[in-house]
Amino acid sequence: MELKPYQKQVIKDLESYLENLQIHQSPAKAFNAYWEDKIGEYTINLDGTTTGMRPYKDNIPGAIHVAAKVPTAGGKTFIACNALHTINKYFNQGNPKAVVWLVPWSNLLQQTIKNLSDLSHPYREKLNSLFNGRVEVYEKEDLLQGTNFNPTSVTEQLNIFVFNFSSLRINSQKKEDRKVFQENGALEPFKDVIINEDLILPHTDETALINVIRSLNPVVIVDESHNAESDLSVEMLNNLNPSLVLDLTATPKENSNIISFVNAMALKKEHMVKLPVVVYNHHRKEEVISSALQLQRQLELLAREEEKETGRYIRPIILFQAQSNIKGKNNTTFQKIKEQLIKLKIPEEQVKIKVSGIDELKDIDLMAKDCPVRYIITINALKEGWDCPNAYILASLADKSSPVEVEQILGRVLRQPYVTKHKNQLLNLSFVLTASSKFNETLDSIVKGLQDSGFSKEDYYAEEQPEEKKTIDEVLQEELFGTDDDTIKPDDDFDLDAVDFNPSDELSIEDINQQNPIINHITEKAKVEGDAFEEKVKEVDMDDVSNYLSQVMNKQPKKYAIDSQFKDVAGNIKLPQFFKKVDENELHDNILFEELGTNETFLNKNSLLDGFLLSNQDSKIDFDESSADIYKVDFDESKRTTAVKKLSQRAKNILLDNILSKPKESQISDVSSMIVSKLGDMTPISEQELKKYVSRVFDNLNTEQVRDIVDNDFIYIRKIKDKINSLTQIYAKERFQILLDANEIIVKDNFTFSDTIMPLYPSTPISKSLYEREEKMNNYEQDMILEIASLENIEFWHRNLERGKGFYLNGFSSNHYPDFILYTKKGNIILLETKGDVYDNDDSRDKNRLGKIWAQKAGDNYKYFMVFQSKDVPDTYTAKSIIEVLKKL
Repeated sequence: MELKPYQKQVIKDLESYLENLQIHQSPAKAFNAYWEDKIGEYTINLDGTTTGMRPYKDNIPGAIHVAAKVPTAGGKTFIACNALHTINKYFNQGNPKAVVWLVPWSNLLQQTIKNLSDLSHPYREKLNSLFNGRVEVYEKEDLLQGTNFNPTSVTEQLNIFVFNFSSLRINSQKKEDRKVFQENGALEPFKDVIINEDLILPHTDETALINVIRSLNPVVIVDESHNAESDLSVEMLNNLNPSLVLDLTATPKENSNIISFVNAMALKKEHMVKLPVVVYNHHRKEEVISSALQLQRQLELLAREEEKETGRYIRPIILFQAQSNIKGKNNTTFQKIKEQLIKLKIPEEQVKIKVSGIDELKDIDLMAKDCPVRYIITINALKEGWDCPNAYILASLADKSSPVEVEQILGRVLRQPYVTKHKNQLLNLSFVLTASSKFNETLDSIVKGLQDSGFSKEDYYAEEQPEEKKTIDEVLQEELFGTDDDTIKPDDDFDLDAVDFNPSDELSIEDINQQNPIINHITEKAKVEGDAFEEKVKEVDMDDVSNYLSQVMNKQPKKYAIDSQFKDVAGNIKLPQFFKKVDENELHDNILFEELGTNETFLNKNSLLDGFLLSNQDSKIDFDESSADIYKVDFDESKRTTAVKKLSQRAKNILLDNILSKPKESQISDVSSMIVSKLGDMTPISEQELKKYVSRVFDNLNTEQVRDIVDNDFIYIRKIKDKINSLTQIYAKERFQILLDANEIIVKDNFTFSDTIMPLYPSTPISKSLYEREEKMNNYEQDMILEIASLENIEFWHRNLERGKGFYLNGFSSNHYPDFILYTKKGNIILLETKGDVYDNDDSRDKNRLGKIWAQKAGDNYKYFMVFQSKDVPDTYTAKSIIEVLKKL
């Protein structure tokens, strides 16, 4: 089981945040820098609106607290399994790898324990592959009894403690009511080895389980974290003394520090969910039941046909949702509904009740092929964590005069069986059938249910059955005596004779549609809406810009088209980029641009590192020890932020004692492995090569240096990473020149302008812009382009987009996105890079050199100019001097 693209992005976002944390050593600074890089600086505008991501909220002082927004059925548990490996890379220094996995519901607790413990389940298989099989999953009782839980086990493997909130969430004055807060002789062995006296909670014994967990400084995974926002929940999280808390939820709260948003459309694109939701409102409850039963029968026939071709078994299930007015313990109405369904000759084994106090689904595997269950009666007992992709139809048995409150249960019919698109469109959709005279209120409930699951009002289609024509007598009757709609009827009050269903009938799909005009209408319309939704999914641009606009800034992404007067000329422009010639035997199957032939690949820095050997490079790095001391002082002055306290001092001492007890060679190996694991992606340099190099860097370590590396690893990581990047940069630059001179690097027409752009912050309209609106500019850039746009020979200009959306010069360094692309009436294409005077540095010189080479190779009609505001820099222009050049082009 591998990560879906959007799941990979969540992990990538988490890694990016943790890299920022290494640099800034503060959760707040890392969070703010992370978002500033993505969507710009947080700013409060004069009108009260804001741009950028609001600052970090320190919800749990002393811990890093971040969240990922993932819609229902997005695979949050699998994301969490992979996230643990990423977190461990940045946090593990030999300390106990303790994870507290929190879930809100008892059914989700059992499901999580079962899946994480089952060696054959994809979740556990992934964990085993990521942690070399050294994984142990504990329930609360295992921990309280010390079952396979001891000081040795917590230091040698990944330890996952699965709790539900209620086990740990308790008023601080009532700790004695929970066993995790009580003295525990079974945990006595932890007393002298793990438990930190400074971390013991007031009024608790040091051997209490909570104190063992606190001393382990665990990572905390909070599943469905929107259920953990109360004061008691915050106290619960603080009691755990976490190093990092990762929230996973479809509906994050306002104070959540979200580092990753999953677009709901990404789930549909990956066939994770059955969307759109098709809603149909009937006249009577009996019609709802008839439609649900007939629709289930039709879906099952379709599923059987598909099974013959694919081997995938689906048994569509109806969730009959009652909205009973009976309060308290009287649940007999649900049994009566079941009895009514059985009177329709439905086999009793196919009907189950799942309500508060009655759970006939316990120990039943609804996905098993031999499971007979097709009908489930519930209210809201099937909440988060109830997982059955076979649930297709939600049928409300509410009285006609009631709005249908489906928000708590709607998400249960959204998960797609087998995470694949099915051949018949009806098997890719979910259905809600109602009979409510308050249909608008019902739709509000459906929208809220979709939003609670991380989706939107765009993800359903609704229709009402046409109003019945009434006779003159019926109209008079209603005028004189009113209707009986205001009389609340019990959920089990429906006329069996009016329900058109016989389970023993042998019917084809055609028979069902012919005999049931409503079903025929629903399914035909559903196919049309399903196809339209599929097309919408294909068309939706799910790039970072649109995602951040809609999810982070609550703005509807707006596209701006190319100005009609420039459409033809811009459509014929192809901007050259660099390509590298390669021998046929070096080609790979994943060539980016097949149309280029068989001997050219798109150039990037990594393709210039062929032959680079880190072992041949200089390993001298000046580790300024004072930087660590400065940091320590700074850290001591702000004790509220303990992000770098990745483990307790006792755990550090255990690690140091363990390392220093070994021979010198093993000490270097251990320290090197610890640093290499946190360097991040250094492709194409292998981990083995990195370890050899870092071992050379640490060739003459003494005891104090080992201690300093463990205490301040982030300084060493940053300096080693900077050194390696510098070495590869020098090598790539040299190779670029050699291959250029040997005609093995060429330019080739490649980049075309998109028909539309979606700027994160649109600028004010300026004449001659290629698009209706361009990306915003700073004052210097805007002054520059206003003067350029006034030149008679300029046909159009474009503010080039960054972050993978615009044109870039791909050379020996990171991709260079020039600020402006100009097109003149003489057919000249000009790249303009504006620079503030303070940016006269090596990076600017490299960019200028690359741009000049590009222009030379591309031909006489291509120019590249770097323009400083006022400073005279060799081989560049100033804002004043460039105008004369542009006028002549």
